[in-house]
Amino acid sequence: MNKQPIGIFDSGVGGTSIWKEINMLLPHENTIYLADSANAPYGTKGKEAIINLSIKNTEYLINEGCKLIVVACNTATTNAISILREAYNIPFIGIEPAIKPAALNTQTKAVGILATQGTLSSELFHKTTDLFASNIKVIERIGEGMVELIESGQLYSEDMKALLKLYLQPMIDANIDYLVLGCTHYPYLIPLLVELLPKHVKIIDSGEAVARQTRSVLQLNGLLNPQKTTPKNQFFTNGNPEVMAALLENKFEVEYLDF
Repeated sequence: MNKQPIGIFDSGVGGTSIWKEINMLLPHENTIYLADSANAPYGTKGKEAIINLSIKNTEYLINEGCKLIVVACNTATTNAISILREAYNIPFIGIEPAIKPAALNTQTKAVGILATQGTLSSELFHKTTDLFASNIKVIERIGEGMVELIESGQLYSEDMKALLKLYLQPMIDANIDYLVLGCTHYPYLIPLLVELLPKHVKIIDSGEAVARQTRSVLQLNGLLNPQKTTPKNQFFTNGNPEVMAALLENKFEVEYLDF
């Protein structure tokens, strides 16, 4: 069981930002990455559809023998992970916006969060925000259209810059000092965000924390791979393989899979 792969799924290519963090921290673990790009973004879908898509992805990864599953999608985590944990006897690692560190460290008492509609409207997000950010100003913006641009390979396009300027301006006007990225696609936009935001604004995403939690849960369950050999990393998408391959710096083969 220890040599079995870690399964990772996302609504598309964005979760590769999480895969990179996991691979950096756990370089000997085998992985299977599943990108449900044909159904991206999950953030515009209703809760029932998100749960059904998450079940479909989970069952594929379990059938491939995965020992642990990382739900590398904020929307799927906030809407479906509790149901997945009840239904399947396998550890799940979720991801949600890092509102807690932003709320605890802000000096201006204003933080911005850029996320999908599915994440911002979820019960889990509201609970976390109420718990840690009740005494500060939280400027929420739905990143409408951004996932679609990333999935179509238009990461640094003029259209993307225009959307970011539109979504960031209310946050800049509110004097935020932290921007929380609430979608795993968004870390790929950090170079643009740095360009557009005032220099004092810190950008937070959840990738490193998710990797540490993955290692912790594997250790706790005695599931760390003892072998120090080169891992087998598999990448599957039901979208355009070239888009994911480019985000992986063309170092890995990405296979098309109709699932």
